[in-house]
Amino acid sequence: MGLESDLAAFFTYLRSERRYSTHTLAAYRRDLAAFISYSRDRGVEDWQRMDDLHVRAFVASQHRKGLSGNSLKRQLSAIRSLFHFLCKHQRVAKNPAQGVPAPKAPKTLPETLSVDQLDSLLAFVGNDALSCRDRAMLELFYGCGLRLAELSGLDVGDIDWHQRSVSVIGKGRKQRHVPFGQKAEAALRHWLQHRDELVAPDEKALFISRRGTRISNSNIQRRLKLRAQQHGDGLALHPHMLRHSFASHILESSNDLRAVQELLGHANLSTTQIYTHLDFQHLASVYDKAHPRSRK
Repeated sequence: MGLESDLAAFFTYLRSERRYSTHTLAAYRRDLAAFISYSRDRGVEDWQRMDDLHVRAFVASQHRKGLSGNSLKRQLSAIRSLFHFLCKHQRVAKNPAQGVPAPKAPKTLPETLSVDQLDSLLAFVGNDALSCRDRAMLELFYGCGLRLAELSGLDVGDIDWHQRSVSVIGKGRKQRHVPFGQKAEAALRHWLQHRDELVAPDEKALFISRRGTRISNSNIQRRLKLRAQQHGDGLALHPHMLRHSFASHILESSNDLRAVQELLGHANLSTTQIYTHLDFQHLASVYDKAHPRSRK
């Protein structure tokens, strides 16, 4: 078997067994294509010849090209996963990427919106089909802290009206149930009245386009940008900003990191802990404004 056949088997494994998303698979393909291209330029077309020095040299070459620490970390993760698969199938004896570190990337806190900004964003008028749909999408994004693919993948049957919750399929095909509030419920019910008039036969999707079929991720992103331009003071809005705001506001009010982890569908608590930094920033701001010894 050659490099291409091994790579094809690897991606089949990621897609069918690991249930990786289309977005993640595309990123892995780009990262591994760069690694294979680098290897072939140096006459290395055998997995056995790709040792830790070869992987380190690749990372260094990518770093010189200006790739960020986060991008290099992702590339290393793709290479490490590939060789883990190859080891498992006796194609190589060891994983050469296992101990190779990525350059440290500066930690950046996620952008969030204030409660006032969100109130302004969600208060747009209009009872036509698109307005009701967009309002319901925004309410669920912020009300449930959903990822973009999670929202676009929702079906009408995923709503539990009695529990007032949605059943979400997250990363790794893991299912979780997330509650939503009265505002989101009202927005959903208004949208469903219009959806029934537009939906194509046998379409199960909760959110549909003008054609009556499931709305695409890119279409959702465009609608968010449009609403932000109209009602968000020109804010550069993206879906994850609403997810970050959801997590930050819940943590700020409850101080329950484990609950936020469950609501967001994070596999590791360390991923959720970044929101404690946001919470600390808020506390520090309150302190600076309120404590007598902090004033000049």
